[in-house]
Amino acid sequence: MSAFSAIPLGRPIPDSPHAVSCSLPTMHAVRGYEERSPDVMDHIASGYPRFVVHAFSRRLADRVAAEAGLSGQRLWLVSSERMAEGLESHLEGSGAARVSFRGIWGVAHPESAPVSSRAKLYLQHVGGFISSREAEDHLVRLGLEAAARPEAQFAGDSGAEVRRRLAPAFPGLRPEELMLANSGMNAIHAAFRAVSEVQACRGRTAWVQLGWLYLDTIALLKKFTAGPGDYLHQRDVFDLGSLERLFASHPGRIAGLITEVPTNPLVQTPDVGALAALCRRHGVRLVLDPTVSSAFSVEVMPHADVVVTSLTKYAGNEGDIIAGLAAVNPAGADAPALRAGIAAHLESPYPRDLARLASQIGKASEVLARIEESTPRVAQFLSGHPGVREVFWAQAPASWENYARIARLPGSVGGMISFSLKGPLEPFYDRLRLPKGPSFGMRTTLICPFMYLAHYDLVTTPEGRAELAASGLDPELLRLCVGAESGGDIIAALDEALA
Repeated sequence: MSAFSAIPLGRPIPDSPHAVSCSLPTMHAVRGYEERSPDVMDHIASGYPRFVVHAFSRRLADRVAAEAGLSGQRLWLVSSERMAEGLESHLEGSGAARVSFRGIWGVAHPESAPVSSRAKLYLQHVGGFISSREAEDHLVRLGLEAAARPEAQFAGDSGAEVRRRLAPAFPGLRPEELMLANSGMNAIHAAFRAVSEVQACRGRTAWVQLGWLYLDTIALLKKFTAGPGDYLHQRDVFDLGSLERLFASHPGRIAGLITEVPTNPLVQTPDVGALAALCRRHGVRLVLDPTVSSAFSVEVMPHADVVVTSLTKYAGNEGDIIAGLAAVNPAGADAPALRAGIAAHLESPYPRDLARLASQIGKASEVLARIEESTPRVAQFLSGHPGVREVFWAQAPASWENYARIARLPGSVGGMISFSLKGPLEPFYDRLRLPKGPSFGMRTTLICPFMYLAHYDLVTTPEGRAELAASGLDPELLRLCVGAESGGDIIAALDEALA
């Protein structure tokens, strides 16, 4: 008997109206989700909050639109007045206008599929959607919901509790210097804006993406750098010689470099110390994102100018909260200006979200210990299985030495393992009994065909597949995120599906 039960299509993971994942149990469901097929989407109650507009938000938008006389317009509810201003500016020329209704901010525009797509992607990339808990609270206040669903909440100063729990991961910073955001992407966006503004007066407008990063980080750099030629991509995280030549070929032009340590989904770690020294020599500000293993497991603050991370992962380990963090290295160049710039662009977490995070973050070390106990066992099983082609994880040979230099403890490996199969993907995925959906860093193990969910446009075209191949990415790559369940049970489920 498997320890894992099948989760029906579209069921939230976990069972919460604010869940950050949902079940996509077959490849048919994955493709239907990406193509918005009615036979799949009719079952989808929720999704990752920056990708799927929450049902509470949709209901609230309908009510606000009706009350505000916005017939024939599309209304996007956002996290603040400042975010509404940003979206309105982004949609300039489309007839978009800010809307304010009883403390709720949004932007409305005449119905138009292209404009709607631009609006949604902007809010996705910068972390600007209204929180599902805020939308729920407004619905209760308007009499459209009886009451919010009961859940554990921290009773004291939630912000102080979250910062207190995070402080040991950021030695040299006072807790109040840890800047909390409503999502990891909003923290990245704020850091990107702050560095760009500080460096622009020096004529530095270009940005370097080191390695293959999370899709919205890539989109942020491609779409919001100052002009053509300002987005630069160094594919190989290990080839610092090529990176130095890239810097030298753009003297005085590069504002910042951003990379993940390790990267998502290939779990590759550059030589962070050497990378930091190279950036300093060339006047490039270094932004590091340790989300894949978490700031609890790797120490990157001494090397970075800015650290950004998602607290949705590991800190919010129950999987029903999104939040982020930005922290400026006080010893880094431009530290005061970067702190001020980031603060000016951050969207604060909604108080109920922060209280939910504070109720979970105290268990992060316990959950992470269980995850990191199982991760090596699962990785070793996959590496030795004849049906598995390639395995990527923190201790994979290609970057283990680099990773070990920033790991807080020898066993601090995080929970992400990506792998490819020698055989076809679909039969394995459909047979597998593990929970299947996006996100990671939860108590619940999750697996997904990551490239299908993150880059469906690339997976489904010859040109896209060539782009993936150039970065060493198999379109059929599976991303497994180990949870707090028994490592033996996870291995048994994988073994059954690989048979």
